[in-house]
Amino acid sequence: MRKKKKIYIAGCGGMLGEAFYSVFSQEYDLMCTDIDVNDDWLSYLDFRDLDLYKKDVELFQPDYLFHLGAYTDLEYCELHPDDTYLTNTIAVENAVYIANNANIPLLYISTAGIFDGAKDVYDDWDQPNPLGHYARSKYAGEVFVMQNVVNHLVCRAGWMMGGGPKKDKKFVQKIFSQLKERKKELFIVDDKLGTPTYTHDFAKNVKLLLEKEYWGLYNMVCAGITGRYEVATELVNILGLSDVIKITPVSSDYWKEEYFADRPPSERLIDKKLNLRGVNIMRDWKICLKEYVEEYYQGYLS
Repeated sequence: MRKKKKIYIAGCGGMLGEAFYSVFSQEYDLMCTDIDVNDDWLSYLDFRDLDLYKKDVELFQPDYLFHLGAYTDLEYCELHPDDTYLTNTIAVENAVYIANNANIPLLYISTAGIFDGAKDVYDDWDQPNPLGHYARSKYAGEVFVMQNVVNHLVCRAGWMMGGGPKKDKKFVQKIFSQLKERKKELFIVDDKLGTPTYTHDFAKNVKLLLEKEYWGLYNMVCAGITGRYEVATELVNILGLSDVIKITPVSSDYWKEEYFADRPPSERLIDKKLNLRGVNIMRDWKICLKEYVEEYYQGYLS
């Protein structure tokens, strides 16, 4: 029997880490770490500490290093820039040093948020222009990985959905939380465009690239062009609540006190490189949203 290859996954405690564990754990020997040890398959590590990070990876002797973790709350990042760059940029440099020292490939997760939204849609070769500290910190990590690791995967996600009530801190869970509070009207911005990204499809597409050794930078989002308002409407339809829940479109100014960080008007990505290489297995966002709701939210609103 062929020995399983080993992957060290840092920052694996969130919504994306849950999907990576699910997708990779059958065929690979995994070491999954995070500062938030919220599952029995996780162990503690703060990847901002280079010495501890390096020691932990070296002890495990992996074939690949996956660096998943980051601060993704834009308001937190604007209020705490030093902590943001330490976590989202300097820690990525740590991962680069470790991967190069061990001579292993590195996976880094980037974001559609690195663009300024001046265009409607962005492919893999469009030039990023990050607006705030979150976007700048993520783009700096992306650049450092691409410049310094020979065998790298930099995969850009869009509006992430996954992890369910326990781990989803993003848009879908925020809608569910309002519905659980028995809200009858949802105020949803209609001036923010983007592309949902189902964590499980994302992890499966990373696995495909890894196994084919198609190193490089990839946009990796679900198919379908959409916006926040359309996602909320589709979610309410899936739940069969469109007759009882009113969805009121508002501009971003409506939420500007709570969500004050700069956000691009469009974060829409297209998976141009995945398509050209014939390795795009990201499904339509509506199919993924339905599956996500059925898999993770059964009985949540009852």
